[in-house]
Amino acid sequence: MKILLVEDEPKVSAFIRRGLEEEGLEVEVAYDGRFGRQLALGHAYDLIILDVILPHFSGLEVLAALRAHDQQTPVLLLTALGTTQDKLLGFGGGADDYLVKPFDFPELLARVRALLRRRGQQAKSAVLTFDDLTLDTAAKTVVRAGQPIKLTAREFGLLELLLRHAGRVLSRAELAADVWEDSFDAGSNVVDVYVNYLRNKVDKGFSQKLIHTVVGMGYVLRSEK
Repeated sequence: MKILLVEDEPKVSAFIRRGLEEEGLEVEVAYDGRFGRQLALGHAYDLIILDVILPHFSGLEVLAALRAHDQQTPVLLLTALGTTQDKLLGFGGGADDYLVKPFDFPELLARVRALLRRRGQQAKSAVLTFDDLTLDTAAKTVVRAGQPIKLTAREFGLLELLLRHAGRVLSRAELAADVWEDSFDAGSNVVDVYVNYLRNKVDKGFSQKLIHTVVGMGYVLRSEK
């Protein structure tokens, strides 16, 4: 599980990171809202822990950017602002949980585990949909606008990953690590080749293109509306 921690206080971020890594979680840290926003929008995470008061962009602004891009990654807000109004503002902006500083690490860990468990349960959903595209993970079928689409196992895995992270740019390395695992040759262009295969089956013949290239970053499934 990969977590993005956006926290500008070095001692707090080091404390959280160390504790989570000891639990076997992978943690990436950003120390300001601008870089945190860039990472959150450009990479796939299973959970984002987000301080509210940050340099450049506040945590609430980063959260708003995520939800505006239709990214549904769970977000745990951390803040010293603990009034009911502050909490309502955070939840109203799309936060999944809210923890007031100072806190004990076991409480943070319990909330992190609960959010990751909930995300894992959602990930097991048999049917994934985006726009007019539907993928059934149990039946291994794909339909767009009522038209069945036949995919190979690799193509199906690639599309499923893009659907699970719809609206988020996934790098070639992230796509390869999930779909090809240990069989991937880092020097090859196999990801680009398979994305083109997928485009020819999913987007060809439709005015609305769903699979997009973000130059220098990777690929994303999103609507052009």
